Amino acid sequence: MRRLLIIATAFAFTGCSEGDARQKVPKGDGKGEAAAIAVTAIEVAPRAVPIAFEAVGRAEGSREVQVRARVTGILERQMYNEGDPVKAGAPLFRIERAPFEIELAQARGVLAQEQSRNALAAQELGRLKGLADRRAISQKEADQAEATSQQSTALVQIAQARLRQAELNLSYTVVDAPIGGITGRAMQSIGSLVAPNNDSAMLTTLTRADPLWVRFALSEAEFARLRTNENNPVQVKLETADGAAYPHDGKINFSGSTVDQATGTVQMRAEVANPKLQLLPGQYLRVRVIAGTQQAIVVPQTAVAQNQAGRYVWVAADGKAAQRQIRAGDWLGGDWVVLEGLRPGDTVILDNLARLRPGAPVQIKKG
Repeated sequence: MRRLLIIATAFAFTGCSEGDARQKVPKGDGKGEAAAIAVTAIEVAPRAVPIAFEAVGRAEGSREVQVRARVTGILERQMYNEGDPVKAGAPLFRIERAPFEIELAQARGVLAQEQSRNALAAQELGRLKGLADRRAISQKEADQAEATSQQSTALVQIAQARLRQAELNLSYTVVDAPIGGITGRAMQSIGSLVAPNNDSAMLTTLTRADPLWVRFALSEAEFARLRTNENNPVQVKLETADGAAYPHDGKINFSGSTVDQATGTVQMRAEVANPKLQLLPGQYLRVRVIAGTQQAIVVPQTAVAQNQAGRYVWVAADGKAAQRQIRAGDWLGGDWVVLEGLRPGDTVILDNLARLRPGAPVQIKKG
């Protein structure tokens, strides 16, 4: 019984293997040819696609100002909240005023004194000139009186300048915002001694974030293409780090005049509106520069494969599959822009790529 069971099992296994083998043999046309592989394909044709370049940019304020102390004194008060937007001319800090008020009072006193001396010298000059005209005194005495009057006038002018300087120093005790923008953190604490000639002069920073500037770089070849299409309007589109599209388009307001020898790139800068302060200075962004359109063939990304020679697609010609090397450009949504390798009217295969071999027969259903 055991022998009969073993023999029956062997026959059953052999029968299953032969049945599986028969199922795996591809059916042909009875003449030894392999069965055609069913594929989906499209017939390609040129269409207008944007001329686009992508880069990584970094945002910066359109104006960035360091707010510094211009006189020496004790920092008495901070009159803003760090990080708040302020208007141009808004007070930010106050430095101790008393020493400068005293200096101003002294300057006014010196000016009054010099003006009095100047008036006396002018009177003396007028009196001695009359005597010199009547030859009651020598001409030398009259000349000396005139020189004294002129010196007194010069001293008055010096005193007036010192008074103006004292008034200016007193005004510097209130540190105002030179521009409207976003305030930075305070660099000096209240009670600190600040002076204009050392590091303590730095009080805070102001950044204008609307409009915002975005700096990026294009390769030498991309910049050359951009210049050849300079008659077309250039659009600058931005994406944040999370992939979200920024709602406002930018415009290029600066392009470098030299190529960086280390990187082979040209520096560019775009200006973009930032009314809600959605973008922050220092933020990294994806920049897409669009410079008009061009006619090009576009194929789905799924149809493009890659080997050691580069990217390629499968095309159907005379009912058989063939590899075609291509030079791909940028992505356009879910498609590749094909710059070289395909001609209008070529039939590009979209699926079953893993089963294809050069010369394999294919049965096409249009995609």
